[in-house]
Amino acid sequence: MPRGLFITLEGGEGAGKSTNLAFIRQWLQRAGHEVVVTREPGGTELGERVRDILLHSKQLHITPESEMLLMFAARAEHLAKVIRPALAAGKTVLCDRFTDATYAYQGGGRGLAAERIAAMENWVQGDLRPDLTLLLDIPVEAGRARAGQRGEPDRFEREDNEFFTRVHAIYLARAQADPKRMRVIDASRALPQVEQQIAAVLEELVHGR
Repeated sequence: MPRGLFITLEGGEGAGKSTNLAFIRQWLQRAGHEVVVTREPGGTELGERVRDILLHSKQLHITPESEMLLMFAARAEHLAKVIRPALAAGKTVLCDRFTDATYAYQGGGRGLAAERIAAMENWVQGDLRPDLTLLLDIPVEAGRARAGQRGEPDRFEREDNEFFTRVHAIYLARAQADPKRMRVIDASRALPQVEQQIAAVLEELVHGR
């Protein structure tokens, strides 16, 4: 059985990942794909516990190095128990954030060297990389304004604009370096226009396979 498609969704705060994740899942299902939707950090019992530590531990100081290692610990579990088995079964995996987020948030935001992240990526993932990454791109201030309407901010959302400017820059740099895999979607547009952009990229991926 051929390996299933591995699609990841990335973007800064307020980019509309949750809304567009549902659209992507429905589009893929209509195209005949059996879709497994998951997220990072998360996706497994361990991953969800790590997610709670990283996002909601207000009083806990976590060093950038520990933050990155926790991300990859959750990712190793996620790959072993959810992502690799689903791909091996020919299913399409749709994941809300993956390793590009680590480069953006722990690399760009926290200042960790990309070489350290790459070493962990190679060790934990081997040669597995997403077939497609959709980067929902929105200006930092506009995205933060959207995110601020969702209620109490999590541990990352409480960072300042400079942090998110660095995150944004790394995302765009990675997309520029790997334009075939990582496709930039203008998420500042009206939702129907965002969906049109996403659908066009998905059509290209599915029919080009």
